Amino acid sequence: MSDILRVGDRSARVAEVRDALARLGFLQGTDKQVSNAKGRTFTEAEKLFDEPLADALKAFQQTRGIIASGVINDPTLRVLREASYALGARVLSFQPNNLFVGDDVLQLQQQLQELGFYTDRLDGRFGEETHAALMNYQMNYGLQADGICGPETIRAFGLLGRRITGGSPQQLRERERVRDAGPRLAGKRVVIDPSLGGNNRGQVVKGRFGEISEEELMWDLATRVEGRMIAAGMETIISRPRQDDPSQKSRAEIANAFGADLMLCLQADKYQNEKASGCASFYFGSEVGSSSLIGELLSGFIQREIVARTNLINCGNHGRTWDLLRVTQMPTVEVVVGYLTNPEDVKILTDPASRDAIAEAIVVAVKRLYLQEQDDQPTGTFRFDELLEQEGMV
Repeated sequence: MSDILRVGDRSARVAEVRDALARLGFLQGTDKQVSNAKGRTFTEAEKLFDEPLADALKAFQQTRGIIASGVINDPTLRVLREASYALGARVLSFQPNNLFVGDDVLQLQQQLQELGFYTDRLDGRFGEETHAALMNYQMNYGLQADGICGPETIRAFGLLGRRITGGSPQQLRERERVRDAGPRLAGKRVVIDPSLGGNNRGQVVKGRFGEISEEELMWDLATRVEGRMIAAGMETIISRPRQDDPSQKSRAEIANAFGADLMLCLQADKYQNEKASGCASFYFGSEVGSSSLIGELLSGFIQREIVARTNLINCGNHGRTWDLLRVTQMPTVEVVVGYLTNPEDVKILTDPASRDAIAEAIVVAVKRLYLQEQDDQPTGTFRFDELLEQEGMV
């Protein structure tokens, strides 16, 4: 589906979304025991996209780590479909080329985590880690260790009774991995991901030196970040050839294959009018499932450093479940460095000195992440030459 549905629109798709939200408990005063929408004939009232539905949709979007726009679009429909699966609704197995994704997988991961078999991210994706954890559980419980979650495996879960829950092994592993890596940047591996490439030039704005595209701005910023990281002894790769425009999933797979410690995505934003402005940072997380503790820490460092060194408004750091954040195996941060529909943001982003300041802010933020309790300098005061001195590069 490519069309976006908003308040006032009328469609059978609206009625299907209404049914789904009712089953998930997001529509007050609506019977949750709604029959399956498939094959139903909807009334005109059910097809109407009204304000109560928009409010319920925003609440659902907020809990799922997607933008709470209150409109029906492709990402919302995808997440609604994933949320409709409960453990036992379908047989789950590892399908490398077409992974099972949904709340049933998330519930399986939670069960395995509580039993001590699964220590990775609760992301609702039936990948290799989930498959291995399930087989280990089945082998230890005396089941056929086939890595398939069917009725027998689910019945075995139900027989285990109460368990102690709480805590996140995945967050502990992330934190210890950073602690064990030490405070120096030398040898750390980072994937830098300019958000555009190929024929996708993005927005074109008028800067102090003439017209410049969003693609040119993000690649210039990526080059400035990369140069500083290399100077500090880090290993870096760019997530794509500049002449290509691969999907987020493909870029995430490149990062995973590189065995990166971190991934940084650089992008700009736009809005329907010029009022929206400022920078924001995003990490993997939502109210459902687990969050990336290190991603949250790093996004907070990046956010504060950029705001301290530029005139960009602080729009905060936020948990999201976008594909790039979800599929990458390392902490990933998407940095939105401003709105190219806002004149003041355009002045900042088209100024090479400001892009230098943003690049320095990002590298300093990465250094702060690894310094941990040794970080004692106020935000915005740690200079790159001081960083190089600490690294023994000067």
